[in-house]
Amino acid sequence: MSAALWPVTGQIVTALNRANGTDMFNDDTPDHETAMRLLKVTEEAGEAAAAYIGMTGQNPRKGTTHSAADVADELCDVIIAAAVALHSFTTHPPAVLGAKLHAAARRLTADQEADHA
Repeated sequence: MSAALWPVTGQIVTALNRANGTDMFNDDTPDHETAMRLLKVTEEAGEAAAAYIGMTGQNPRKGTTHSAADVADELCDVIIAAAVALHSFTTHPPAVLGAKLHAAARRLTADQEADHA
């Protein structure tokens, strides 16, 4: 994982808090602001899906409009938006994501071992 992810998303959170007059860590954040940060993840995922549709030319009216690089770029936006939103639900986003990644790795290892048994 990029070493820049958490410092940069922390800066984004700080900038959003400042711009919107909120404080994510003192429960002064309106539910609306939290919802907007969560919905941003969905918006970015939709843009990734649209880029994939454009890459595969699945819209006959538009044809091929995007590249694999465009899809990758949109997926990065999803990751960033999710990391920013994660700050709304925990004061330790790196630890929460790390634990989730380790759990996924353990499940993968267990599944692979079961397949070879």
